[in-house]
Amino acid sequence: MEKYYLNKEEAVLLIIDIQERMLPVINNANQVVQRNEVLIEAAKLLGVPIIFTEHNSKGLGHTIDQLTRRIPDAKVFHKTTFSACNEEFLTYLNEIQRKKIIVTGTESHVCVFQTSRSLLDNGFSVFLVEDAVGSRAEATLNNAVSQLRDMGAIITNTETAVFDLLEESNTPEFKTLLKLIK
Repeated sequence: MEKYYLNKEEAVLLIIDIQERMLPVINNANQVVQRNEVLIEAAKLLGVPIIFTEHNSKGLGHTIDQLTRRIPDAKVFHKTTFSACNEEFLTYLNEIQRKKIIVTGTESHVCVFQTSRSLLDNGFSVFLVEDAVGSRAEATLNNAVSQLRDMGAIITNTETAVFDLLEESNTPEFKTLLKLIK
C-alpha cells in the first residue's frame, strides 16, 4: 500500500514540456498553468524538488516564464526524445533518492505518457495530476490517463496531491497553501 501514499520526503515534481510555442494549442492551457503554479508553490514550501523538461526547445521555445520565474533554480532537462527517461535523467532521480514522481505537463498523450510509462517501467511510482496535464484534444488526454492508470500510475488531482504532501492541517504551510487552493 505504501506506493499509493505521496509524501514530501520521497516526492519530486516533474513538469513536462509546458513550453512557449506548445501551450497556445493546448485545449485546457489556462487550467494546466494555474494548477502547475499551485503545485510549484506547494513543492517550494514543502521542500519537494522541482524538475522541468523541455522538448526540442529550439523549435518549441522554453518553459513559460509564468512557471520558471517561480523557481528560477529548478533543474531543467533538455530532450529530443518524447520520453525524458534517458540515462542522465534517471541517474539524477536516483541521486536525489526520490521514487515518487508527481507528473504534470503537455502533451499528455505524447511526452507525458511516454515519460510516465518509462518511469513506471524503471520502478518509480507515478502520480499523474490529471487536472495539471493537457493535450490539444480532450480525447487524447483521456486516453493517455486511462492507459497510464491501467499501467499502474496513480491518477490524482492538484488538491489531493497538495493535501497528501501536507499530511496535516496544524502547520503554517497548510494555512499558506489553503489560500492558493481555495
